[in-house]
Amino acid sequence: MRKFQVDSFRSILIFLHDVLAAALAWLGAYWLRFDLALPVESINDVMATLLWVVPLQSLIFWKFGLYRGIWRFASLPDLKRILTAVAIAAVTVPLVVALFQVDASVPRTVLILDPLLLLIIMGGNRFAYRSWKEHHLLRLTDLEDKPVLVLGAGSAADFLLRELARTHSGFRVIGLLDDDPGKAGRQIQGVSVMGLLRDLEPVVRRTAVAHVILALPSAPNELRKNLIEQCAALELEVLTVPSMADLMSGRVNVSNLRPIELDDLLGRDTVSLDNAGLADCLTGRNVMVTGAGGSIGAEMCRQIARFRPACLVLFEQSEFALYELEQEFLRCCPEQQIACVIGDVKDADRVTQVLAEFKPALIYHAAANKHVPLMEQVNALHALKNNVLGTWVIARAARDIGVEKFVMISTDKAVNPTNVMGASKRLAEMVCQSLQLEQGTRFVSVRFGNVLGSSGSVIPKFQMQIEAGGPVTVTHPEVTRFFMSIHEAAQLVLQAGLMGRGGEIFVLDMGEAVKIADLARLMIQLSGKHEDEIRIEYTGLRPGEKLYEEVLADAEKTLPTPHPKLRVARARRVDDELVCEFLRWITTTPGVSDAGVRAQLLTWLPGEYQPDLPQVLDSGVAAGTTEGKATSANSTSIESNTPTLSRTTSSTAPLG
Repeated sequence: MRKFQVDSFRSILIFLHDVLAAALAWLGAYWLRFDLALPVESINDVMATLLWVVPLQSLIFWKFGLYRGIWRFASLPDLKRILTAVAIAAVTVPLVVALFQVDASVPRTVLILDPLLLLIIMGGNRFAYRSWKEHHLLRLTDLEDKPVLVLGAGSAADFLLRELARTHSGFRVIGLLDDDPGKAGRQIQGVSVMGLLRDLEPVVRRTAVAHVILALPSAPNELRKNLIEQCAALELEVLTVPSMADLMSGRVNVSNLRPIELDDLLGRDTVSLDNAGLADCLTGRNVMVTGAGGSIGAEMCRQIARFRPACLVLFEQSEFALYELEQEFLRCCPEQQIACVIGDVKDADRVTQVLAEFKPALIYHAAANKHVPLMEQVNALHALKNNVLGTWVIARAARDIGVEKFVMISTDKAVNPTNVMGASKRLAEMVCQSLQLEQGTRFVSVRFGNVLGSSGSVIPKFQMQIEAGGPVTVTHPEVTRFFMSIHEAAQLVLQAGLMGRGGEIFVLDMGEAVKIADLARLMIQLSGKHEDEIRIEYTGLRPGEKLYEEVLADAEKTLPTPHPKLRVARARRVDDELVCEFLRWITTTPGVSDAGVRAQLLTWLPGEYQPDLPQVLDSGVAAGTTEGKATSANSTSIESNTPTLSRTTSSTAPLG
């Protein structure tokens, strides 16, 4: 109520201002007409006409809505409304004089000068007020602001300059650089374009600036990366505006400057999505995400929520992770209906109950154990159960209940795996392929590499080590990995899921592999340190680690898709009997050692699984032999619990 009263009071003040402007313009027109010396005999004419001209013009101004705008944000649309209203008034006044035969002398020069003066007073005062509010007028505090150079002279730079002036950010922009030669020497918001981007070094030397703002949110990543590296070499502190995706979504403003992060150096160009197709697929439908509390699963939920599903089912076994995600949705997307379900994908009864209750049209399966060294030692059997058996349980339940599409998130470590985690994800891909029928649920797998900042990622580890003063530990000077942002990975999973027709393994274009040692150097550099302050220490490859990751297996062929960042891998044909065999073994074999698991993987993935053979031969063969006898001794119970892969009917066999 108070706000309404304040707004009404402001509107009245603005209206009174324009009434006064109309009177002053009319008087000024007469005054100019008579060379700044108004004759006594004309004063009566001025007063007689003033009594009806001012109310008439004021009524026109009110009708044209000149009092709905806010002076602080006066802009071209406001100027257009003023211009239109003044033009209508300029035509109406002489019509009234002619039609009503006004008994007063109104020189034609007055009729011309009045609208010009009116436009200057009304428009000028509005823009002068905005200029004052935005601190465009000279302030002594400007001298205390930090001088800064802006890279980019496009719309983002224009918005940035406006916001920096309006908010008094503490920065004083002294110049702009851009890659368009046609902009050199021109001005934006009164700030000159001092040259091209390639002139960065001489301009910095000449101006002695210590800060740079990167205002190129939609520029190709390679250009941004080169500029950031140049700035680092010149020991400049670099800030950047948010990405174009964030700006367009309305989540942030262009003035939300932030320090340069690793994503800006290793990130990739913007992902193009079939938003119309995704809207048809997701909007108004129930969608389920397993492993929703993990870094990938949580980002999947955020991306899916953009398309307004009827209900988003968050399936997660970690109570705390699920609570955190629930609070985020209540805070950021309170209108989105969610169901927070605690459960384990290996629990067939729980999975069946949840699917029967919510009947999701699509399931995105992100639940998995992903940490290579942890799954290699002590937890190998658990990795198989969670990644393979868990996928089997929920994928089969999805097929039985008639889920339209099941999208499993895989990994590049499933390609010629050297570790248990990668091998378990390869087996999970085979499970999905084996469940694919000609009709019914469509099963799609999506492979991609490491995700920047995800749980267990090397990035947070490096950050902690740098903050502690080092050393930064790298396993090997030549080890390389593929990286992408969580945001991009989630978007491409959605796109692949939309395109999948069933049985495919999609491979994301991960770009160029990055040396982890170079990554460590970049992070040290971004922290403002040097390698002589924080050293890099090489610790040796950990169990199950490769020097490099492969995107596609040697025996696979890829086919292009309509999307430039997605390809389809043609993996070897899946043997249903083999899938039954390893599911039976995982379900019924108790107490298997890590070496025994590795020995079994060699038999299930011949030509693909390539572990550290000495490690397997030293302890795995004997363990595998012993466990083989135990399996044989339990053959009766095994056969009675064998998972089936019928191509015509749904399996009802228990899974242990």
